[in-house]
Amino acid sequence: MEPRLDYAEAGLIVGLEVHQQLLTAHKMFCRCPARRYTTTHDGEVLRHMRPTLSELGEYDGTALMEFKTKKNIIYLLNESNVCTYEMDDTPPFLVNQEAVDIAIEQCLMLGCDIVDEVHIARKQYLDGSIPTGFQRTAIVGVNGRLPFAGRTLSIIQVSVEEDSCREVSDEGHLIVWRTDRLGMPLIETVTGPDLHTPDEVAAAILLIGRVCRSTGHVRVGIGASRQDVNVSVRGGHRVEIKGVPKAGWAPGLVHGEAWRQLNLLKLRAELHRRGFTEPGSIAVSHTDVTDLFVASEQPFVRREGWERFVAEGKRRPGLELGNGPFRVWAARLHRLAGTLSWPTQPDHFFASELAGRIRVIAGLDQRPILLHSEKWPDHRGALAELRKVRQRLGCEADDAVVVVWGPEDDVNTAVNEVQLRYEDAVRGVPAETRQPFPDGSTDFERILPGPDRMYPDTDSPPTRVTRDRVERLLAGLAEPPWVREARYAAAGVPGAVSHYLIRRGGANLVDRLVAETGADLRFTCFFVGEKLKYLRRCSVAVETISYEHWRELFQLFTTNPVLAEAWAQIVRLMAASPLASVASLLAEEGLGAAPPAWTERIEPLVEALGAGGYSTEHGAKVRLAMGGLMAELRGRVPAGEVRAAIEAALGGAR
Repeated sequence: MEPRLDYAEAGLIVGLEVHQQLLTAHKMFCRCPARRYTTTHDGEVLRHMRPTLSELGEYDGTALMEFKTKKNIIYLLNESNVCTYEMDDTPPFLVNQEAVDIAIEQCLMLGCDIVDEVHIARKQYLDGSIPTGFQRTAIVGVNGRLPFAGRTLSIIQVSVEEDSCREVSDEGHLIVWRTDRLGMPLIETVTGPDLHTPDEVAAAILLIGRVCRSTGHVRVGIGASRQDVNVSVRGGHRVEIKGVPKAGWAPGLVHGEAWRQLNLLKLRAELHRRGFTEPGSIAVSHTDVTDLFVASEQPFVRREGWERFVAEGKRRPGLELGNGPFRVWAARLHRLAGTLSWPTQPDHFFASELAGRIRVIAGLDQRPILLHSEKWPDHRGALAELRKVRQRLGCEADDAVVVVWGPEDDVNTAVNEVQLRYEDAVRGVPAETRQPFPDGSTDFERILPGPDRMYPDTDSPPTRVTRDRVERLLAGLAEPPWVREARYAAAGVPGAVSHYLIRRGGANLVDRLVAETGADLRFTCFFVGEKLKYLRRCSVAVETISYEHWRELFQLFTTNPVLAEAWAQIVRLMAASPLASVASLLAEEGLGAAPPAWTERIEPLVEALGAGGYSTEHGAKVRLAMGGLMAELRGRVPAGEVRAAIEAALGGAR
């Protein structure tokens, strides 16, 4: 990854919060079905969020920031998967005990100390992702540990909680959510800050994922698991990269955030060198410059360009649009020239930090979001506009300029955010949550939440965790993934196959088939982990085949090994007729028994190869003959026998 970075010298430390949806029939605090996704809705609800005081009488900084965005929040409701609980119109039902059991299983797999009582708490979320304004969550286990890369990865806690909504769109001051995912049970596994390279982060995500999936009680597929990656460098601050969907994204994101923090620390040093040692020393003044851009060749800063943007996006007053007439404002950044083009992430600059804040908090999302003096457009007349702006502001040579546009209230918020972001820069790295992108870059999402957003949920009684309950779950606990991987490796199964089997739930099928049919472990691992994966990619409905039919097939493989050579044909037959017995399908196709007088077909085939001008090389003749015969004999006569018969016939022909 470029640019190169010595992570040890940078003091990189990373911790994880791994979220995994649970395989339950119902949601966490009501009886609506879980995992019933929909694309239509029967009704809409409009909400606005307000912050509330914590038990200590303080507001959480994130809640105040979200309130400042003036978001209008619409929820799309489908009667098949939501009820009045999700809309906070009725109290919660008793907590889903199946979900609590799965969380206890996860704690046992991770070696956690399990709490005596599960107490539900409320965690404020004012971004609109949860209509109540808070998420119900509960700690189930603490102080766990995982064997990882020759050392121990600490597990701070494991919690069970309800999932949030799915975002549909976020434009201006309107965000739209679909509520089908809302309330689904999930577990959150929080590690210690024990990871020190980007590759370690990806490996830890995959390991925790295999632990979760080893229980067989979690969901798989897109969106079933998400990671929050907490990154800091020496002298920096914890920054949360929120909702990383794949482990493969993590290395680039961690590298980019480490580089960003190091550059922000260098910017802090530069600001201090210039005399900006306290946030209050930053000076940003601003003025209305709408008239200077009336005839601009940059259409987005003209009133008619803005009105076209509004019309094309069908943005509505009171919903997507902010308040006030269209305005263009310019901000003078006193003695801050050169800082807007200060590098942050790879291929990003400090101006991007300002744009992110303005997009989220001011609701101004028309690209390019802002103009600035260190990357001003270079078309005809543009530099003259910049000179006029600088003159209007009374700029000195060492001042920088930022220009924003949109509804008057929003541009006022925007220039205030410019000042606040520079005040944060004086302190160094701001504590914030950032949105990830596939290229390894991130953008501002919100201020990092603090402890003031947590408070007890008085609507939910505690759940006592008895010793008998824990021992019952321990008795049925799956083998830890690292133990299973070692057992598979001893049988000659590569790590990639083992990891796939555990992640996708195939390991449980493998172990059950081996135990009940006496099948070879290595063969079964490759069959489930490679061969069936291939057939799924060929759109064969493997998932329709019941375990009873898999067991019947492997019993037949054990008693009649020749059938294994026709595995693809047999599985296709089973998928096409999932109710039929395997034996009846084999009988219909004539598989498992050699056709009468099959050896008599070899002599004419060998003679035809000689007369047809084919290659005279012995091996080539064998391969050609095998190809001609095995299409008919596969699954009926062992390939070794067919080859031996061909070799004998070719020897006689010579």
